Amino acid sequence: MTDKNFKDAVLVLIGHGSTVNQQSSRSVRQLAEELAARDLFTQVSIAFDLEEPRIVDVSHINASRIFVVPITISEGRFTEEIIPQRLGLTVSGQSDYDRVQEINGRQMTYCHPIGTHPGMTQVLMECASNVVVQHPFPYVPKPIETALFIAGHGTKKNKNSRKSIEAQVNIIRTRSEYAEVWPVFMEEIPFIADCYTVTEARHMVVVPFFVSDGQHTLEDIPVLLGEPEATVRARLAAGQPTWSNPTERNGKLIWYASAVGSEASLQEVVLERVREMTGDSW
Repeated sequence: MTDKNFKDAVLVLIGHGSTVNQQSSRSVRQLAEELAARDLFTQVSIAFDLEEPRIVDVSHINASRIFVVPITISEGRFTEEIIPQRLGLTVSGQSDYDRVQEINGRQMTYCHPIGTHPGMTQVLMECASNVVVQHPFPYVPKPIETALFIAGHGTKKNKNSRKSIEAQVNIIRTRSEYAEVWPVFMEEIPFIADCYTVTEARHMVVVPFFVSDGQHTLEDIPVLLGEPEATVRARLAAGQPTWSNPTERNGKLIWYASAVGSEASLQEVVLERVREMTGDSW
């Protein structure tokens, strides 16, 4: 990216936020700080649906150009309806809109969410590799000896919820680096708890395809993987990791990674989302 092209622009990262869990927005805030430190834009800001600052405030940012990137895993009602309406790109009931519009005298460019970008494959692979390297006891298994599980929420209310996960699973399978690669879900088949029975591999790595470490990644998934709920809550209250890497269960060794939002390579995915809307190189 060249300064002459983007030093007049503001980059805005948009997340869900939460009224009950402060950790849900931490990764978005950290990602914004990391990107701001690279001095590629005049400013890097954040906005949320359920926290301050709000999405509706983005159109009032003082800049000639504003690039908006949803820090979400999949495309759905939030990215395709709620955010565009909050930004002023569309009106209620309108399903078609231009992703580049002039709002309040500012050029607003609404990029696609990070989770559906091909670069997320590298982010997931790094998550899987890093958790094993960081917790080598009793040894570091080779990927070809390991089954990789990409865990998501899943919901029957939104068919797109699982599409980004299944797409990544298919891509990683073609690389033939892991013995097996599976999608698993909290609320859809195959369920997270099924991971022990679908693979014959002795070693398993589970990567939660969530942007932030919140209730789902810190509490729900460890319980679904077989950790007693009381143990998970006690560890959480004590400020400890809710999963011990690796844990032996059902005759297998399981490594459980953090949410993908903590990976440094996520910055490049965000920048690629901006690049593809402008045609600029960096």
